[in-house]
Amino acid sequence: MIEVQNLRKVFENGFEALKEVTFSIEKGDLVCLLGPSGCGKTTILNLIAGLLDPTSGDILNDGVSMVDKHPKDRDIGFVFQNYALYPHMSVLDNVMFPLRVGDKKIPKLEAEKIAREFMKLTDISELENKKPATMSGGQQQRVAITRALVQNPKILLLDEPLSNLDARLRLNIREEIRRLVKEIEITTIFVTHDQEEALSISDKIVLMDEGVIQQMDDPQNLYLEPHNLFVAKFIGNPGINVLKVELKDGKIIHEGFEFPVSSLIKERFKTELADGTYLLGARPEDMHVKNQGIVKVDIASVELIGRERILNFKIGSQFSKSIVSIEHEVVQGDTLEFDFNYNKIFLFNEDGSRVY
Repeated sequence: MIEVQNLRKVFENGFEALKEVTFSIEKGDLVCLLGPSGCGKTTILNLIAGLLDPTSGDILNDGVSMVDKHPKDRDIGFVFQNYALYPHMSVLDNVMFPLRVGDKKIPKLEAEKIAREFMKLTDISELENKKPATMSGGQQQRVAITRALVQNPKILLLDEPLSNLDARLRLNIREEIRRLVKEIEITTIFVTHDQEEALSISDKIVLMDEGVIQQMDDPQNLYLEPHNLFVAKFIGNPGINVLKVELKDGKIIHEGFEFPVSSLIKERFKTELADGTYLLGARPEDMHVKNQGIVKVDIASVELIGRERILNFKIGSQFSKSIVSIEHEVVQGDTLEFDFNYNKIFLFNEDGSRVY
């Protein structure tokens, strides 16, 4: 198990990249560090790897602190964003390189045997004699992952390993990574800014912003039960609709609609609501077309995405979206009425904390 305890990192220029970050990872889990650029996710990876020193805090592996250990003694495999392969070496030589250097150097024939076993596992055996420059990005990434795995590390770190690949290849390789790390049962930390990537392969997601963990949870929970407005807005595509509303006289009031607070589900309240201003969050799939709905809109545009249509419209002065089936014939200029799925919408205070 990996434990990150009160980890803080302040760079020489005074920038505080991490602010007392704490989380733990179970052995064999694949955990994604997710968030926008500059949120601190790669800094965490570099601190675990020993490429950076923390300002304060600790990192434990099976209860033993790694902070004072040299990177080579941390039992970690690291796959960088740019692959970092040796251009003059063949694939076989690249993969077996970690086995032929340092204190744990083993004989060449033994290293070749181990390298070929892992190359078979990652399906790159036929590339054995190729040089990196003659291979595709996906092939190079497989080689980089194989080279990390060949050391049989306790922990595998992946820093945005798919960002240089095209969309279809990313899909294939992320499935392969999931299969591989589960087959080998290696604890894996995967850095990405792509929510779809994180949601599809993770056992857990650590969602960060500005050096602070916003929520660590199962992938589905980040979508269904966001802790705050940042999480709700970051997870989901198309993004969540956010509407400024007022609670007054037992009603939720917006310039384009109103409904009684009694429509909301009692069990979902996080706190008792006082009159005042709130932000209502409704995912596009939770705004349903309905005869005699609570809000009437004119459709500004329609986007076709396979089996669904995304409808764009204004509620009062605020842009919003809804998703309907492709079978629902809707064109620009149509007037429709909508209602909310009240057990799926959210209410947030203006500071972003969730109240419903």
